[in-house]
Amino acid sequence: MAIPANALKKLEAQVGADGVLSQASDLKLYEYDGGVDKATPEAVVFPRSTEDVVALLKIAQEHNLAVVGRGAGTGLSGGAIARAGGIIISFARMNQILEIDIENERALVQPGVVNLDITLAVAPYGYFYAPDPSSQRACTVGGNVAENAGGPHTLAYGVTTNHVVSLTAVLPDATVIHAGGKELDVPGYDLVGLLTGSEGTMALVTEIGVRLMRAPEAVRTMLAIFDRTDHAADTVAALTRAGIIPVAIEMLDGPMLRMVEAATHAGYPTDADAVLLIEVEGLAEAVDEQAEQIGRVCRECGAREVKIAGSAAERELLWKGRKNAFGAIGRVSPTYYVQDGVVPRTQIAKTLRAIGEIGERYQIPICNVFHAGDGNMHPILPFDPRRPGELERAQKAGEEILEFCIAAGGSITGEHGVGMEKMELMGHLFPEETLEWIKRFKSLFDPGCLLNPGKVLPTGKGCMEIRQRPEMVL
Repeated sequence: MAIPANALKKLEAQVGADGVLSQASDLKLYEYDGGVDKATPEAVVFPRSTEDVVALLKIAQEHNLAVVGRGAGTGLSGGAIARAGGIIISFARMNQILEIDIENERALVQPGVVNLDITLAVAPYGYFYAPDPSSQRACTVGGNVAENAGGPHTLAYGVTTNHVVSLTAVLPDATVIHAGGKELDVPGYDLVGLLTGSEGTMALVTEIGVRLMRAPEAVRTMLAIFDRTDHAADTVAALTRAGIIPVAIEMLDGPMLRMVEAATHAGYPTDADAVLLIEVEGLAEAVDEQAEQIGRVCRECGAREVKIAGSAAERELLWKGRKNAFGAIGRVSPTYYVQDGVVPRTQIAKTLRAIGEIGERYQIPICNVFHAGDGNMHPILPFDPRRPGELERAQKAGEEILEFCIAAGGSITGEHGVGMEKMELMGHLFPEETLEWIKRFKSLFDPGCLLNPGKVLPTGKGCMEIRQRPEMVL
């Protein structure tokens, strides 16, 4: 599969020869994201401005090329994969922080800006950017907007959509639109909310206005240690019943925390069945009182010990263990498949038991590290792709886990997106009428199915049959 020569020349004329990749060896690097699916694009193009993106979409439309926007490729549902071939538009070179407006607590950034770089840029002013995915040192804000990414601290602060105030985006027909603004309440329909989480299927975002948060006066990070996983899971709901909402409640089960401790030496107990990593922020006096309340609830629910980080270095080490949890798995497995289901807090213990049973049935040693505060489960299924059938077995087990999450009153994704991984499960989650309305929204923005075809909507509701040429059949 190769891009037409005349189309390639036009792409190079717009962004320069060094802004286009078309050799097979280069394209190999863009055939996957952080998930398990693969598909090879026909070209990868690197714009530097909104004007470049406009021109690239005109070329794509002229030559009937599918277009996939891509950030850092850290996504976990196949969202940045060129399933129908065509071109990937990588925003890696659109990586400038365009404005920092502390007086209005706003920043304006290009989509290729790394998530953590916003916080690093505004920290000297006493501010930070709240959404903090585990991949925040690598993932980009544009990708976060596409997937409506979350993170440990979004329990109290909310996910990406709660912190995006404006967008500049290019529609498939190359029209530029501006939505939202610095003001607190913009009249009209909430186009910012609609496009955030649309997974690159409606428009390509080229500028993002974000909300900045003032850094708290005090932070307390706690590690609650449990000898029974059920007790740790039940503690999450107990904290809510007690009227306590920390900024983060993360849970690691026994197998996961032992892998993390071996890799990072973060101070996690290797003999525990589970731990909760809990953090509270605010005024110093209030934080101390809240930490005391949390400790009491944890002990009442069966915690054998509750530790409080005694220094900033100790706190950072505890979070280093959590943030590097996925990497720690590489010490025991060549790769893994991670899921992203959501359940009510009261269903966490039951869901963990179901995950364990599914793992036993498929003979997969599933481990768990997840955002317990909002019930966002991340079961991790290790497998060896060199062994025939292991990937397929892991995928089937993952599908059963998501079906259980739906039955428990939850959802198939909390922050990773639907992408191509979960699209066939959309019919399990939504009735036919809802899927039809989602399709109408997609068609309204992208009637020619130019943008990210073969994602989100299940087969028959999506646009792969329109975009896919015979030679593109996977």
